[in-house]
Parts: sequence; C-alpha cells; structure tokens
Amino acid sequence: MTFIRLGYVAMSMQLQNASPSQTMTFAQFSRIKDREAAIHKLERIALSNLEHILRILRHNAANDIRFFRLTSKIIPLANHEELLDWDYMQPLTEPLKKIGEYAKEQRMRLDFHPDYFVLLNSPKSEILKNSIRTLRLHHRLLKGMSIDPIHRCVMHVGGSYKETESALERFIHNWMYVPSDLQEMIMLENDDTSFTLMDTLYLCEKLGLPLVFDYHHHLAHHQDADWLSHWNRIVNTWNSSPLPLKMHISSPKSEKEYRHHAEYVDIDLFFKFLNEVKGSVQHIDCMIEAKQKDQALFHLMSQIKERNDVEIVDNASFFLK
Repeated sequence: MTFIRLGYVAMSMQLQNASPSQTMTFAQFSRIKDREAAIHKLERIALSNLEHILRILRHNAANDIRFFRLTSKIIPLANHEELLDWDYMQPLTEPLKKIGEYAKEQRMRLDFHPDYFVLLNSPKSEILKNSIRTLRLHHRLLKGMSIDPIHRCVMHVGGSYKETESALERFIHNWMYVPSDLQEMIMLENDDTSFTLMDTLYLCEKLGLPLVFDYHHHLAHHQDADWLSHWNRIVNTWNSSPLPLKMHISSPKSEKEYRHHAEYVDIDLFFKFLNEVKGSVQHIDCMIEAKQKDQALFHLMSQIKERNDVEIVDNASFFLK
C-alpha cells in the first residue's frame, strides 16, 4: 500500500485575521521620515506574520495536517536594495525558534516555494545575484526554525527566453554560482508554460536534484503525454533525499482557463493519478494547490472517506489499497 499525506499552501481559509503575508511597499516605507521607526514597523509586520504562521500550524495540528508550505512573504522588503544593511533576522529569533519547535513536536514537514522572480537561469547577472540573495533569506528562515534546509525549497526552472535548450544549459552554467548549502535546499518542478517534465528531469538527473511532479502542469504542457513511463525516473530523483517524494495536485479552473487552479481538487483527476502509481513508492506527500487552501483539503478528504479503495489514517492522510 502507498501512504498519501495531504498538505496545502501558505494560508488558512478557516482562520480569521491570520494572514502570514502582511506586507508594506517601499513607497509606504519611504513616506515614514524616521528610518529607524520605518524599520521597526517592518519588524512588527514580520513578527505578526510569524504569530499567524504559528496559529495556522496549531490549526493544522488540530486537523491532522502535517504538511504545509510556508509563505515566502514573511519579511516585507527583506532584500530590497535600499535595505541591505538591515539585520532582519535579529528580532525574529524567538518566534522562529518557537515555530520550529512546534513543527518538530508535531512531526510536520514545512517547506517554501520562492517567488517567480527567483530565476537561476537568467542571462542577467544582477537577476541571478538577487535570486541567490532570496534563496539565502529562505535558508536563514529555515535555520532560524532549526529545520534542516535540505530539499525544502521547490522552484521552477526559470525563464525559457524563447530558447528552451539554451535556457536549460544556462541553468547548469549558473548552478556553479549558487553556494553549495543553497544547492542542497532546492527541488525542481515542471511548469505549465516553459519547462516540461522531460526538461525538468534532464536537469534533476544531471544535477542530482529531486523532481516535484506537478500533475496538472504536465497535463497542460508536455512533450510526451505518457508521464507514467518516466515515473520510476521521477521516484529515483528522491533516492538521496531524507524526505518522502513530493508532488503537486490541482485541477484546471475550466477548459478555457486550463492552466489556472480551480477552487477545489477534482477527486477523479486525483485518483486517476494515484491509481497509476500506487504500490510504486511507500509514501507520497501531495501538496494541494487550490484556491480554497485548507477548505479544499477538507472537501477532498470528505470525498475520499466515502471511497472503498482507501484506508483512512486521519483527517489528512490515507493508504491506497
């Protein structure tokens, strides 16, 4: 049997006033004449975001959810070029430690998905430098939570720049500029417009990185529709990881807007995938990328509990028979 654990992304739809992504623009920051006061405001926002993350993790634990993607927007303006002298980690030491201790106590898997502007295959050195700086921020946050950073950041390959093969080779070339501790943090995901499963597998196998298979993205954009014949290769990219294989599940919003995520997950689409892979691996962590966040997870589990081809473990995990 294969154990399936469900998770969701960034914020709860059930909790009120618990956004972990409260922010402040640089224009708002600049309007505060006292720079020290403005920085204190940024720190208060970051502290509030961390308080909300802890609330969300407690909510998750109460509902047996032990797989969660943290927002990358915890610290507003953390890497802004006008604030590079700001030691943003110093005031966050205790709340980060508390989050890490709680996650460990509850045996939770936490990770990140850095924003779209993190482009390791960019031809522009400044963009590459900023991307590495952003990855360093994620590494510091994980270290602050005493979470082993290995394979905690899933990323897309980057921009195709209208030449996919050159863009793939540029990723390999730029990889040597990424510090080794940040390299260890990274997983790659196939996307829905530029880099297919085959493209991403090429990089993962060449660089020794785990591949996070996004089933919806593959259906929307592929070279070879037959993903199953490559499934063992996907599984093998996780051989050296301390974490279970991870994949993403979402459903198309509509035929017209096929690439957009729906509010909920189509259970038939999900089980079409699961029934193809059951028994091939002991454990799969499935990250739900649906607009309704935890509500989508609860809705999906309510449907799964009615099936006779599963063995329910708790409110967010089950075995495929």
